[in-house]
Amino acid sequence: MTKKISSALLLLVILLVAYLLFYPVPVDPKRWQAAKNPGYSGNYASNNILSQLEIIDIGKDTGPEDIAMDERGNIYVSTHEGNILRINPKNLNIELFASIGGRPLGLAFDHASNLIVADAYDGLVKVDPNGKKSKLLSEVDGEPLEYSNNLDIASDGTIYFSDASSKFGAKANGGSYPASLLDLMEHGGHGRVFSFNPETGKVTTLVSGLTFANGVALAHDESALYINETGEYRIHKHWLKGPQKGQTEVLIDALPSFPDNMTRGQDGRYWVGLVSPRSRLVDKLSDKPFVRKIIQRMPAFIRPKATHYSHVIAFDDNGNIVANLQDPSGAYPTNTSVLETDKYIYIGSLTAKDFARLDKLTLNSMSNDG
Repeated sequence: MTKKISSALLLLVILLVAYLLFYPVPVDPKRWQAAKNPGYSGNYASNNILSQLEIIDIGKDTGPEDIAMDERGNIYVSTHEGNILRINPKNLNIELFASIGGRPLGLAFDHASNLIVADAYDGLVKVDPNGKKSKLLSEVDGEPLEYSNNLDIASDGTIYFSDASSKFGAKANGGSYPASLLDLMEHGGHGRVFSFNPETGKVTTLVSGLTFANGVALAHDESALYINETGEYRIHKHWLKGPQKGQTEVLIDALPSFPDNMTRGQDGRYWVGLVSPRSRLVDKLSDKPFVRKIIQRMPAFIRPKATHYSHVIAFDDNGNIVANLQDPSGAYPTNTSVLETDKYIYIGSLTAKDFARLDKLTLNSMSNDG
């Protein structure tokens, strides 16, 4: 009997080892070298400013990923349920502006008051002022857009947008979050950034080879485009005008967290939502693709994932960090986006059940106290 039990256990061990070594997984991890993690020090020193957030109930919707404001001052958010909600900032009245299905992520208004949506499932979608949607762009060079992510619109109507991963599409992999985990685990450089002229239909690839291309924002003078590369913890500057036109450089390297959406703010600022602190395991195994493949075969609860920590930053055109707002408790977690208005700083989230904003008077008071 003992011999049979020992044989059975040995067989189980052999099967487990074989599973961990050979079971097929969707990722083919690549070797890379993680930049040194600065941690929560220096420009990113820990504070609790975001503990003063005002929480806004958005009903049954969840995950208010990105934020935009129309010419009347109304606030719009894209939700996990495929909806666009409109919020009156004065009385916080919330209404359904449009239900577009898919997973709407980035939002921006064009000059005809149409809301342009980067839908992770369906590419670029246009929603007119009455809430009627129409497809704007669903493929590039005959290939479908697998993971449209974030966008910004120039004064001439050109739409600049990111496709986070051409391999791990959001719809094909169970949603935007599961797809992002696959792309980050592989680190294969499947992200791209495009410009799109909606009048002519012309699409131009500006930058490729990015590990999860994410937030994009035009410089205030539109001379350049800022780009978040989530998997490398950095922000690029791609020149659109001048003697450096067409060149791309790293503006900010070695962030302490995974950067998500980006928006133009006031007084020359650019805001970035930091969705999660960096994973020590991911960094440690950056140059060990074989081990990362083994980890991908393990149960999901063991694999690296986003952790709760509230954090947004702002930088200027020279790459200086000019604002650093945090709440280590992560009470309002997975911060994906920021919208700055005259009175408030609105903050979005990948997973939260609510929306949030910070009164700038409160921010100024806390900053002065510090």
